[in-house]
Amino acid sequence: MKNPGKPPVYGREAAETLGAQALEWLAGDPERLTGFLGASGLSPRELMTRASDPAILGAILDHLMTSDDLVMAFCDAMGLSYLAPQAARAVLPGGETWHWT
Repeated sequence: MKNPGKPPVYGREAAETLGAQALEWLAGDPERLTGFLGASGLSPRELMTRASDPAILGAILDHLMTSDDLVMAFCDAMGLSYLAPQAARAVLPGGETWHWT
């Protein structure tokens, strides 16, 4: 894992790419994917047709950030800082209103 102390900076395209990578990672494990689909209310077909929608990519990152275990597993698999999903999420639609509690 890269240094978690300093968050990466993402532009819109890079944030969308990270969201797409998170979707691919979730889809690689049926249990993780089912968890996202259940939480989002999306059907597999809806997810497939809307997978490039920045709002969906943001929702994927939101889901990832609901669990430290998910964040750590994804970031470890991708060689990213644990702050990467949060930094990418802030750039996507709705990310500016996320409240960390």
